[in-house]
Formats: sequence, structure tokens, C-alpha cells
Amino acid sequence: MTEHATGPFDVKLAPQKADNPQAEASGHGRMSLDKRFQGDLEATSQGEMLSFMTGTKGSGAYVAIEKVTGTLGGRKGSFLLQHSGTMNRGVNTHHSVTVIPDSGTLDFAGLSGSMKIIVAPDGKHSYEMEYSLAASV
Repeated sequence: MTEHATGPFDVKLAPQKADNPQAEASGHGRMSLDKRFQGDLEATSQGEMLSFMTGTKGSGAYVAIEKVTGTLGGRKGSFLLQHSGTMNRGVNTHHSVTVIPDSGTLDFAGLSGSMKIIVAPDGKHSYEMEYSLAASV
């Protein structure tokens, strides 16, 4: 059975020094993620994001992995999210946030699903998550 979760979240991005100075000089970026989810998902998360912005304003891509720890639907534990996004001249042409299979701990063992991230014109963030829990193997 698929369940739904929604709510706001705050995110702090902090630029990180690239391990490879040539990558940084060519347009690659690296950031740490620090999030606080509210609503149906009461959790914090930490992660890392790699990005690349082209010479055309608003065009680029990013990938990220984050570990979410907290409560969802009365369950406690942690799980990992994988992000992939592409922008074309300011238009979001692809955005995917997926629960990494078999990453759930404690009550989240068997968790699968995806998350949609919404950014309002005022810059506030919210999420919509669809998820399910498989029976323990």
C-alpha cells in the first residue's frame, strides 16, 4: 500500500572545497546539505551534492545523496535519498529523488518510494513523498 507524506523543510547549503582544483575551475561545484523536515516526516538529514553550471545562465545539473533520520508515519529510523536534477535556462527539465533500495534502518527496513521537492516563488521548500514498506525478508 502506497502512503503519502507532505510538509515543509529548511535546507542549508554550504560550499565545499573541491578535491580536484581543476574540476572546480571548470565549473564543478560541491556542497554539503543540512535539512530539517517537518510535517508528516519529522527528520533531519545530511548529505553531499555535486553540481555543474554551464556558461548559459540557468543551465546545469546536480546529483546528491543524503541520509534522513527521524520519524515517518509513526515509524523511526533512517534511509538514504538519491537526487538527480537538470535545469535548462532556468526551467527544471528533470528532477528525481528516490529512496535507495535496502537503505532503511530500524522501522524503515524495506522502505521504497520517491520524493517531490517544491520550491515556492518566495524560496520556501516543501516535499511530497510517496512511499511503501515491504514486509521484512
